[in-house]
Amino acid sequence: MIKRLPNFPDDTGTALNLFVIYISLPALVLLKIPELTFSRELLVPAIMPWIMLLLSSALVLLLSKTLRWDRPTTGCLLLIIPLGNTSFLGIPMVQAFFGEGAVPYALVYDQLGTFLGLATYGSLILALYGTEESKPSIQSTIKKIITFPPFIALILAFALKSFAYPATMITLLKTMSATLIPLVMVAVGFQLTLKLSKDVVSQLSIGLGIKLIIAPLAALFLCNIFGLQGEVVQVSVFEAGMPPMVSAGALAILANLSPALTAALVGIGILLSFATLPVLYQLLI
Repeated sequence: MIKRLPNFPDDTGTALNLFVIYISLPALVLLKIPELTFSRELLVPAIMPWIMLLLSSALVLLLSKTLRWDRPTTGCLLLIIPLGNTSFLGIPMVQAFFGEGAVPYALVYDQLGTFLGLATYGSLILALYGTEESKPSIQSTIKKIITFPPFIALILAFALKSFAYPATMITLLKTMSATLIPLVMVAVGFQLTLKLSKDVVSQLSIGLGIKLIIAPLAALFLCNIFGLQGEVVQVSVFEAGMPPMVSAGALAILANLSPALTAALVGIGILLSFATLPVLYQLLI
């Protein structure tokens, strides 16, 4: 609806994404990283997202070579598919299906896995694919990573982990980080179109097939092989089936990594997940 208003220019989505990258996301990193705690019980939700990241990215690279996708498409899928919407959508879904007591498992999956993955793995993918160079140099890649605002915030957050933030700073960070989801959703909406080319529809189907079906089934298969059971395992597999992360979508659009495909992956992925997640839950209980 906002997209149709004449007062909003065509580059509104880009401006909102820039605000997210330079303000909202760094604020969230600085706020959440110091809260991370770890225990042996939480090993599965801490490791599972990284296993899913490796499997998903390897599958995307294999398909990219087989189907001869261009660099923007490959970069888009490498950034969007391995990173799930494990916080904005994942935490409420876990609470709805498993109850309040399972939420801490979802938080660990999100913060120790997806969230760190966005700041580290996401920085790497953007440095490698968010450029017109076919083979970016090591120096340019390192420069892009260390100057990426969320990555800078990540380093600062770990450095300040042992220090208590002043109350005023916490309030400020909460205010700035609260803008993340609404701004990203509006920015994605500006890019979302249902008039997709045949190639984009094919890439969309493959990407969502990996994210919503293959990834959680692979997670369930691995847990069964190693005899892992219990609610913490169920929640970890459930989180592996979340749709693409909206923040990763904002980064991909800003880097011009197939904006139409990115917006479709995020927007349509969220809609489809309302059908796939209940089915996944039935497989887990």
